[in-house]
Amino acid sequence: MLTTEENERLTHVGPGTPMGNLLRRYWHPVATTADLDQEPVRAVRLLGEDLALYRNDAGDLGLVRERCAHRGASLAYGIPERSGLRCPYHGWLYDKEGRCVEQPSESSLLPLRIPGYPVQELGGLIWAYMGPAPAPLLPRWDLLVREDCNRTIGVTRLPCNWLQPMENSMDPIHFEFLHNRYGRYVLQRRGKPVMPEMSRTVKVDFEVFEYGIVKRRLMEGQTEQADDWRIGHPVLFPNILTLTDLGRPSFQIRVPADDRTTMHFWYLTTPIEPGKSQQTTFQEFPYQHDDGRLIVETTKGQDMMAWITQGEISDRTTEHPVTSDRGVLLYRKLLLENIEKVERGEDPLGTVRDPSINEPMIEIDREHTVARVPGSGLADVARPLIEMLSTPVGG
Repeated sequence: MLTTEENERLTHVGPGTPMGNLLRRYWHPVATTADLDQEPVRAVRLLGEDLALYRNDAGDLGLVRERCAHRGASLAYGIPERSGLRCPYHGWLYDKEGRCVEQPSESSLLPLRIPGYPVQELGGLIWAYMGPAPAPLLPRWDLLVREDCNRTIGVTRLPCNWLQPMENSMDPIHFEFLHNRYGRYVLQRRGKPVMPEMSRTVKVDFEVFEYGIVKRRLMEGQTEQADDWRIGHPVLFPNILTLTDLGRPSFQIRVPADDRTTMHFWYLTTPIEPGKSQQTTFQEFPYQHDDGRLIVETTKGQDMMAWITQGEISDRTTEHPVTSDRGVLLYRKLLLENIEKVERGEDPLGTVRDPSINEPMIEIDREHTVARVPGSGLADVARPLIEMLSTPVGG
């Protein structure tokens, strides 16, 4: 278990905190492109800061502090112009760097500046960097730039700390219980076909690589040639899980809005049908039903239930980690080591600065096939599993 101080060091993300300083060395998605298509100026919250994101008529993006330096009105209701964002209250104009370049009705210009951050568009998402200059390159992860797949981008605003979903990514053991045993129970209650019981996990392994951690799982009856073991599931440090659901590669990106809220981006891909062009669709992924009960009828919902029910910030001073939690413990250790690297003025793990590495994309070696349940026909296993994997969270 952790001490209170250690738990705070890992979970608090605001300005000046150790984890906040680490996470500010990376690019994070703050919205989808569809969000700005619906409304060109939006309030967003990232790493404990309230910001105004905008796109002007020329397509230029900007991200500045939401609060105007004049009298504190919200710039999220401002007017996007070619030279910046104009406050709706008295017309003060801020450029993309946050400099106040116009103060109408004043004879002289006060030299004022609010925080302004770089933003870029990639793969249907708007990404922001809030750290010190020079900014690293926005990593061109393969699914963000590939043109041979359709994309579905979903967003869930989770009422819990970002570390809870990330620790789940380092916990291969939960699959056979949460998604199989509990999933079988849920399917049975709904009168749906029930998948066979999964064999137990024989061993797990974790390996740190240049962009994060690869986790591996070997189930009883599998050989080490199985994709789950031979290739594994990469976790891109610090907050992106990569996996393949039934041959369909995907990302899960966990972005801390603040200490108690996580913007969870579901980045799902499917093959393009012959003769069709690439499509990107956007979808809301709720975590609860209209009556307030958490959604547990899908694998995504089951995961979110487990994250949310740990509390807004899980109290790790009361937990009892065991041997199967060594992936979680490794991830925490890696976070703390990279906090120390940032404190020494070094780049943390996975920082990309070499353009030759970033172009045309950074390909991630990931598993290609669904893990079959030994002793059962794959079709018998896959049929109910496909439903749980593919059904929208609110379905």
